[in-house]
Amino acid sequence: MTTTDIWPAPRSGGPLDATADVPGSKSQTNRALLLAAIADSPTLLRRPLRSRDTLLMAEALRALGARIDDVGTDWRVTPGPVVGGTSIDCGLAGTVMRFVPPLAALAPGATRLDGDEHARVRPMGPLVAALRGLGVEVDAAGGPGAEVLPLTVHGRGRLEGGPLTVDASTSSQFVSAILLVAPAFDRGVDLRHVGPPMPSLPHVTMTVETLRERGVEVEVHESDGVPVRWVVAPGPVRGGEVTIEPDLSNAGPFLAAAAVTAGTVRVPGWPTSTTQAGDAMPGLLAMMGAEVDWPAEDVLSVTGPDERELRGVDIDLHDVGELTPTLAAVAALAMTPSRLRGIAHLRGHETDRLAAIVTELRRLGGSAHETEDGLVIEPAFLHGGTVQTYGDHRMATFAAILGLRVDGVGIRDVGTTAKTIPDFVPRWNALLG
Repeated sequence: MTTTDIWPAPRSGGPLDATADVPGSKSQTNRALLLAAIADSPTLLRRPLRSRDTLLMAEALRALGARIDDVGTDWRVTPGPVVGGTSIDCGLAGTVMRFVPPLAALAPGATRLDGDEHARVRPMGPLVAALRGLGVEVDAAGGPGAEVLPLTVHGRGRLEGGPLTVDASTSSQFVSAILLVAPAFDRGVDLRHVGPPMPSLPHVTMTVETLRERGVEVEVHESDGVPVRWVVAPGPVRGGEVTIEPDLSNAGPFLAAAAVTAGTVRVPGWPTSTTQAGDAMPGLLAMMGAEVDWPAEDVLSVTGPDERELRGVDIDLHDVGELTPTLAAVAALAMTPSRLRGIAHLRGHETDRLAAIVTELRRLGGSAHETEDGLVIEPAFLHGGTVQTYGDHRMATFAAILGLRVDGVGIRDVGTTAKTIPDFVPRWNALLG
């Protein structure tokens, strides 16, 4: 579908009863790809996600010297000397635009990075400041401290590393970006977060665990129980074999479908232990009245309550902000108000997600408003209308959830879901049988 096409979101005829197979984790896939590109031997990635974001990462790494081959549905990554003198398309992928520049700094020569129109407003200033703190010359659009794409990294061939500070209060990706490449620095890195609390801490935990699984020594230091300093030792990154978990954040809309239709949806392959932020979704839905069960060892099941018993929630989502659009859709169909807090940083995601959610809910007759750090959503009778996605995959799935209970919901550019779920439409249709 083109960006101007309108997809009619299917209405549920009653409670769902379905099993939803979810593709691999984008966050794990792109971290594994980058580490494989600097490893000491080839890496086989099993069950990687193949979506726009991960394909963009693969192409970026190929441009910087890695070889990535298809092995059935898997990927074999063979590291090579990091090379510059190239251009990289970041699309709208935060992991590409933030994770790749530190790697490009290890390449001799200039590497230019650019992306979609919406990508050019996503903050890059803290990462640019960190790279300059490492002695890297970086040219970027935007004013001092407010740098954005396009940017050019003038690689030096090597980086000394050592002590470094970064303000990651707008995105945890600024910390992960430095940590992932730090093993290749001469002295590793002693990285400290300075500034207001950092959002999405589970993603940094994922980065740390991913490094440790590949043999990298990482120390984490906390203040009042919150990680604020990471020390990564220089040394080799192990190759070998890595299996990617299902993407639990992308499972969220399918579980939400059960919650809003008083139905049951099962997701196989749900890990019993994980660093993914999406692991919080079942608990959040339980707070809203859903029942969560494990009918088999690796199968998670969510059963929704009667629609009159679906209740709102007052919750701080600071660490799991990516779940906000999904939870907001459920909240819009609940019988009591919801307050979603701690998510001011979502104003700098693929779009201003807080403004987008309020605008699109009101378009359908909903009652919602922004607060300083989040959203308040009140019960209201919703009607049909065309929901804009703003090039944001999570706004498309947000609208699809609403369409299960509201007649006449159309989604403009549902194809933006290809960012993380390349076959979302057939998967969603299969959910409804």
